[in-house]
Amino acid sequence: MSLTDEHRRQLYYYMRLSRAVEDAAWALNNQGRMVGRLYTGHGQEAIPVGAAYALEPEDVIAPMYRDMGAHLVRGVDPVEVFAQFMGKRDSSNMGKDSGLHIGDMSRGIVGMISVLPDSLPVALGVALAFKIRKEPRVALTTFGDGSTSTGAFHEAVNMAAVLQVPLVLVCENNGWALSTPNAREYAAANLVDKAVGYGIPGRHVDGNDVEAVHAAVSEAAALARAGGGPTLIECRTMRMRGHSNIDPADYVPPEMLAEWAERDPIHRYRARIEAAGLWDAEREAGLEAELQERIDQAIHQAEAMPEPEPEDVHVGVFAE
Repeated sequence: MSLTDEHRRQLYYYMRLSRAVEDAAWALNNQGRMVGRLYTGHGQEAIPVGAAYALEPEDVIAPMYRDMGAHLVRGVDPVEVFAQFMGKRDSSNMGKDSGLHIGDMSRGIVGMISVLPDSLPVALGVALAFKIRKEPRVALTTFGDGSTSTGAFHEAVNMAAVLQVPLVLVCENNGWALSTPNAREYAAANLVDKAVGYGIPGRHVDGNDVEAVHAAVSEAAALARAGGGPTLIECRTMRMRGHSNIDPADYVPPEMLAEWAERDPIHRYRARIEAAGLWDAEREAGLEAELQERIDQAIHQAEAMPEPEPEDVHVGVFAE
């Protein structure tokens, strides 16, 4: 999928919307207006946005909890996100969960499984179904660098490679598996080097460059759709906040955060589209006002939703 000028403006919009939703959620959580922990993708917005935008409407994505942008690209409204975070009865999980575990197969979104990377074998199953049915569709799943150290990762990637299923594997390597740095996770020069052992293509891209992510996923999806099997894509980025809102991340060297702050995906992309004549201060001011209004309205609507009732505790636990 080649990018038009309007596509580029949309990529910027979704990254901005993603950060605006998460920043608002961060503030709400600090104010006690949300329940549970909050896991954000601040500084990683280019990956879920670029990856999701590269897919076709009929494709399926199994995102992780830092992939706000992927949900928004696939059509999830901020109202739904805030309702989920607030544990409202009419949220995706009917108040039984407050994380970004929003699943909606009508939008091609597989609800995330909390234990990482157990969404990976599920996405493998989706891709296998596409292959068996001979449907020209692709499944994509995202996971962190820490996930590649698990047995589930090995089993799923090995099976995907052997069966040549249409699966795109996107690793969001943000440098830390909670508090464990890359150097304690793997000894290879790059994590994507693992692809060689599975006999599948591997790509290493700048995870803070939304167009680079989009291009890599577009190429991998085209290969998968044509029967070429899975591709492993390592997107190098940085987790700019703690693992969750209760993690101060004081184990991360300040100079590392400062270095990556200079490579912020949103700031970089704004400069890029401004240089191309696709954006200016007037458009930026209009977007800022639009986002603020949309976020304020979404929060107001979500807070007005009913709370779950005790008698609903068993509703939605099993398929009906």
